[in-house]
Amino acid sequence: MFKLIAPGTAMIAVNYAFARFSYGLFLPYISDSLNLSESEAGLIGTLGYISYSIALICSNIFIDKFGPLKVTQLAGLSAVIGLLGIALSVNYFLLGVSMFTAGLGSGWSSPAFSKVVDISFQEDQKDQGNSWINSGTTFGIIISGPIALFFAEYWRNAFLFFALLAFATLIWNSMVIPNPDTSQESSEKRIPAFQKIIKNGLRIIIGSMIVGFSSSVFWTFSRSYLTAEHGFSNQESVLFWVLMGIAGIAGGIVGKVIVLKGLKFSFRVFLLLLILSIVLIVFPSRVMIYAASIFFGIAYIAITGLLLVWGTKRFSDTPFVGVSLAFFCLGIGQTIGSSVAGMMIEMISYPFTFSVFAVFGLAALLVPVKK
Repeated sequence: MFKLIAPGTAMIAVNYAFARFSYGLFLPYISDSLNLSESEAGLIGTLGYISYSIALICSNIFIDKFGPLKVTQLAGLSAVIGLLGIALSVNYFLLGVSMFTAGLGSGWSSPAFSKVVDISFQEDQKDQGNSWINSGTTFGIIISGPIALFFAEYWRNAFLFFALLAFATLIWNSMVIPNPDTSQESSEKRIPAFQKIIKNGLRIIIGSMIVGFSSSVFWTFSRSYLTAEHGFSNQESVLFWVLMGIAGIAGGIVGKVIVLKGLKFSFRVFLLLLILSIVLIVFPSRVMIYAASIFFGIAYIAITGLLLVWGTKRFSDTPFVGVSLAFFCLGIGQTIGSSVAGMMIEMISYPFTFSVFAVFGLAALLVPVKK
């Protein structure tokens, strides 16, 4: 089990923490170097979410046709190329293209690893396996945070280092991930019709989009908020980011929580914790702000793990379809949210924007959570 969880966790760390979310960590310095406005920064962040969503759309077909190993390799390669592109970007256009490329890997890696777990793990290990691999984002944040502390003004060097780690992770996964002959699977395991996917997954679609929209403002703008509004130093804002990563490790236990308390209870508890974290960052208190970091780290990893498990249970014959659906809708919500947040911050203010996004997240409490 560990033989597959370790490289899977590393690949998720590369594709999410480095290739997608490190943009928000280094955003103040990238913006200064390339003279980006808030709306331009938000649009570039949106490109990463768009490519993530596009990759999720085609991930099921790719996995079905080529198998999880090749899709995992494709995810790793897109991260390497995208991270190199970010490091070498000299203008708004090149940065946008690089962010788009980097975002593809996250859309391919999560469904691919749900397939790996499905074919390689025993039934009673699958929820925990999926949850722990999903927590890879937090380990990546723990690495990227200190790098931002020491190389904040040298963000290009930081992204070159991320690209090197991504390449090493690509090689590691290539050596250990199984690649079964998907052509031998029974017809029952094939991708269901589009209408059936929508019918069976409607609740997942709605819940994932709301969570994605609500959380996007935190991922993209929390650090710039701290420096622009709360007067945080570079060291203080990096500590905020690292605490979020460390706390996220606790989100990996969501598989155990599901077993003990059920999917519905777990989803609502961690959703409320997520919303609380978005609210707390608005208050001009360092204690509350750091608490927001810890709560968000736990809640985001837990709730995305819950969406992943919900998807695999709702589509038990083709779990990678359920994962793709949940994460695609999460990405759609984040795509819209990141762009809207950038415009709202520029037109109104940071506190108002974060408050609105938190209130919107409450709507997910109305979504029935059923297997």
